[in-house]
Amino acid sequence: MTALSAHSISELDAHWRAANYLAVGQIYLMGNPLLTQPLRPEHIKPRLLGHWGTSPGLNLVHTHLNRVVKERALEALCVWGPGHGGPAVLANFWLEGTYSETYPEVSRDADGMAKLFRQFSFPGGVPSHVAPETPGSVHEGGELGYSLAHAYGAAFDHPGLLVACVIGDGEAETGPLAASWHANKFLDPVHDGAVLPILHLNGYKIANPTVLSRIPEDELDALLRGYGHEPLYVTGSDPAQVHHAMARAMDHALDRIAVIQQEARATDPGRDPARGYARWPMIVLRTPKGWTGPANVDGDPVEGTWRAHQVPLAGVRENPAHLRQLEDWLRSYRPEELFDADGRPTAQVLACVPDGERRLGAVPYANGGRLLRPLPLPALDQHAVPVDKPGRTLHEPTRVLGRFLTQIMRDTAERRDFRVVGPDETASNRLDDLYEATGKAWQSSTEPTDRNLARDGRVMEILSEHVCQGWLEGYLLTGRHGLFSTYEAFAHIVASMVAQHTKWLKTSRELSWRAPIASLNYLLTSHVWRQDHNGFSHQDPGFVDHVLNKSPEVVRVYLPPDANTLLAVTDHALRSRDQVNVIVAGKQPCFDWLPIDEARTHVTRGAGIWEWAGTDHGSRAPDVVLACAGDVPTMETLAAAALLREHLPELAVRVVNVVDIARLMPHEEHPHGLTDTQYDALFTTDKPVIFAYHGYPWLIHRLAYRRTGHPQLHVRGYKESGTTTTPFDMVVRNDMDRYRLVMDVIDRVPGLATRAEGLRQAMADQRARHHAWIREHGTDLPEVTDWSWPY
Repeated sequence: MTALSAHSISELDAHWRAANYLAVGQIYLMGNPLLTQPLRPEHIKPRLLGHWGTSPGLNLVHTHLNRVVKERALEALCVWGPGHGGPAVLANFWLEGTYSETYPEVSRDADGMAKLFRQFSFPGGVPSHVAPETPGSVHEGGELGYSLAHAYGAAFDHPGLLVACVIGDGEAETGPLAASWHANKFLDPVHDGAVLPILHLNGYKIANPTVLSRIPEDELDALLRGYGHEPLYVTGSDPAQVHHAMARAMDHALDRIAVIQQEARATDPGRDPARGYARWPMIVLRTPKGWTGPANVDGDPVEGTWRAHQVPLAGVRENPAHLRQLEDWLRSYRPEELFDADGRPTAQVLACVPDGERRLGAVPYANGGRLLRPLPLPALDQHAVPVDKPGRTLHEPTRVLGRFLTQIMRDTAERRDFRVVGPDETASNRLDDLYEATGKAWQSSTEPTDRNLARDGRVMEILSEHVCQGWLEGYLLTGRHGLFSTYEAFAHIVASMVAQHTKWLKTSRELSWRAPIASLNYLLTSHVWRQDHNGFSHQDPGFVDHVLNKSPEVVRVYLPPDANTLLAVTDHALRSRDQVNVIVAGKQPCFDWLPIDEARTHVTRGAGIWEWAGTDHGSRAPDVVLACAGDVPTMETLAAAALLREHLPELAVRVVNVVDIARLMPHEEHPHGLTDTQYDALFTTDKPVIFAYHGYPWLIHRLAYRRTGHPQLHVRGYKESGTTTTPFDMVVRNDMDRYRLVMDVIDRVPGLATRAEGLRQAMADQRARHHAWIREHGTDLPEVTDWSWPY
């Protein structure tokens, strides 16, 4: 590259100083934004909140991204990993004008600057972190570790997009971030955009040094090269020298990216299975923490230490010396050169800023709903299984779903806006028909024994649930669609990630300018009741409990009982927007209960009476309600209903199946919740309800505790009794088997305890026989394995 002129460096420095000034102002000031008066205590916020230490580095990156975006006419998005550096990101978006366009009341002048300062971390204002309220952002950053995965997710299938990703050195210590370095082995230079990681080493976390800033330079270089990157180093504390070095590194990196993409797209070496993945460039930026801030406070060093992490001068209102030091700090940026008398940024400050939607705060990829197109979903009838009679035929629900997803993959082959992610389990989860339409993304070398790997594949597998989720979140937030398939027990690994995404969606829904995005859809399979081969470690249905604690307008949990209801639920989930949909479905052969038309109707209702399964027909009120949610609980409930019909034909039994768990909640607490009248019509107000539930039974009690009939509700479910055993033994061990359910009915329906004591004893004897049988034969009882719905 040609070295930048002194004039160009001066313009970059002016922009950087202006952003630093605005970042400090947001942390401290609630008045006197341009320092037209000497600072007084009443100009200072009563509560000083925010993170200064990372802000100068973020401002430097933003300034230099502006230059290359403008000079090269790039489409670029930036993921700000140190999202707690909100003052820096807000400062830059205010400077470029996008913040004022989004929020006209925060105008780009002195009045708007005052509002920008006052609102930051202030009641009724904006968060201190980069957040959904921040234009140009697809990454909250309050919880560290996910920036690089988000960046790659944003780059997939956006071949014209550059995604810069600033990674804080504290964040680099997290497990998710460490795994995310491997994402470069999945980035296709033909069909995907580019990711430019910028590792910012400022040396410290909140109170400790950071690992990567302290290891020897040669070790750091070896680590990053081992991850498959070509690191470029920018180090220093002298602004002019750092500006020159950063400009050189940016240009070198972008030139290298252009070569990689041009070669791949011209000669298509991506089709050559012997070729390894591209060695993409990255930048290592090493600058002092709290750069340009107070060097010392009260005799203690601050700049370049952990003390600069948050608020370097804490006692400004009470301590006149601190107040003077703050004013000196602010004036060191020479604001009179950066803003005119009306508080508008000068031409010199704005010289590097791109125009229109090339500005980082205006890029449409950061408001992905603007780019979103509906998926071409095939008709369910084409993929549904025939059901002439309920409970006579069996299918693997996820295999049936796999054929549906395969058609979506085919129909999006040209537009490339649908992906399926998961941790090495696509085939295990019976979704391997997908490989008829696309391969598994893979850029590294291959061996003759490999199967279904493809440079341009849109199935994504890496054995890190964090990276899978980060990829999918970045993909969805930039305007595409997808599904995350994983074993049920290990969805907990991303529990905090789904919590953050749910918070993002909740806030986004309240912002009129944020267009709705495709929902985050989980398929949890290999579930608790059919992990009898892997054992206790793989048996945990609690992810749904975690999700249902989150914002009710966002979260949904579905437990389809068979293949056709799984199709109907997935069709609904893929059409939905701004939600987190958790679908729990088995992959083992499961009875088919409903033809597709009835399945669609049942899913729309969310909960309903299966009249064909019960005996409470006509005007007769039921004596007992057998309720169920989940595929195995449904089978056990219907087996219990059949036993009751055979042995107690005079008993009026109602069978209720629940697909949408939120239907159990009061309508006032969840938009899918039933009204009290609707709930009572299903479950009655005074009859015993025996509820077989897929997960932990206390969740059902928590959701239904305010209902009139709650004292009559008795729930069976998983109670943390697991091991390697037979499928039926799993339900017996947890007291959710058909025999136990019949015993529960006898125990709870008035008058049956005496009248049906013989039947109760027979059911207890069957459970005892089961225990003896499996220990002798290693398989379940023939009457269990050979059972089908007899009516």
